[in-house]
Amino acid sequence: VHTVEHVLSALSAMGVDNAVIEMDANEPPIGDGSAAPYVEVIKKAGTAAQEAPRRFFDVREPIHLESKSGSLLVLLPDDKFRVSCTQAGPNNRFTQFFSAEISPALYEREIAPARTFVYYEEVAPLMEKNLIKGGSLENAIVVRGDAVLSKEPLRFADEFARHKILDIIGDIALIGTRIRGHIIAVKPGHPPGEGGLDINQVMEILPHRFPFLMVDRILGFEGETKCTGMKAVTVNEPFFAGHFPGHPVMPGVLQIEAMAQVASILLMKLAKSASRIGYFMSADDVKFRKPVFPGDTLFIHAELTKARSNRLAKAHCSCVVNDAIVSEGDLMFTFLDK
Repeated sequence: VHTVEHVLSALSAMGVDNAVIEMDANEPPIGDGSAAPYVEVIKKAGTAAQEAPRRFFDVREPIHLESKSGSLLVLLPDDKFRVSCTQAGPNNRFTQFFSAEISPALYEREIAPARTFVYYEEVAPLMEKNLIKGGSLENAIVVRGDAVLSKEPLRFADEFARHKILDIIGDIALIGTRIRGHIIAVKPGHPPGEGGLDINQVMEILPHRFPFLMVDRILGFEGETKCTGMKAVTVNEPFFAGHFPGHPVMPGVLQIEAMAQVASILLMKLAKSASRIGYFMSADDVKFRKPVFPGDTLFIHAELTKARSNRLAKAHCSCVVNDAIVSEGDLMFTFLDK
C-alpha cells in the first residue's frame, strides 16, 4: 500500500491509535488532496477508549538531521507534541512558516484542510511520460512560475507549510508510537535521507517477502561499513498469535533474522552485484537483553567487522528500542550467485 501519509496523519492527530481499514486498491483515495475527508470519516465512525495505556517516545535530547539537498529536521524535548515548518519551493519561491501544538481540534480546523501542492517544473517530466494519472486541479494545487493554479482560492495564506505539517504527522505515525517533542522542519520532503532505502527498494535487494520480510526501510549508510534499518513491530504481526497468547513478545530468532537482513543489505552494497546474494552462516555471542512488544519500533544496526575477499563477511548487529539494546550478536555471511 502506497501514499498513506494523509490517512495516517488524520488518524494520529485525531487521537486514533488502532484502526481497521479495508481497501481494494494499492493506495487510499486522494479526495481533494487534503486530510479533511478522512477527519470527517473518523468523526462519523466514532472512537472507543481501550484499556491499554497509550505509549509515547519522550525526546530527552536534541536530534538533528540535515540533508545535502538543504532539508533540515530537528527534534527537541517538549512536554507536548508540536510541529514547526518552514516551507520553500525552488529558488525559495512561496516561502511560508507555520507552527502549532497538535491537538484534534486544532488539526481539524487549521491543518487537515490544507491541500497537496506541486511545482510544475518537478512534475512536467512525469506528465510527459503519462505517469501522473490520478492528479488534477481537483485534488492538488499546481505552482507554475509565480502563479498558483487551483480550482478554488487558497484555503490559508500559508497553506503549503500547513500541508507539509500534515505530511510530517503522517510520516511520523509510521514509527508506531506517539512523540512528546517539538519537530522543527525546514524544506521537508518525503524521500528517505541520503543513502536510505524505502520498502520497495529493500525488496529489490532482498528476496524475502511478507510475512518474513523483517525490514520496513533502511534509514541510511555510513560509508561502506555501517547501516541502520527500521521495523515497526505492529500488533497484527502473524507471530504474535502464538508467541505468546495474552502476552505477545517478538521472538528472539526473528530479531536475529531482522539483523541478518539489514546486514545482508549492507553486504550487497559492498559486493556491488545484483547477481549475488548474501546467505546467513552463523551467529555468535548472541544476547537477548529486553523483550520487544507490539507497538515498539525496532532500529537495527549493522557494522561490518571483517571481510575476506568477496566470499565471506562478518558483522556486529544490534536491535534497539527506545535507545536501549534489546538484542545483539555477531553474524557471519557468505556470498553466492543467485
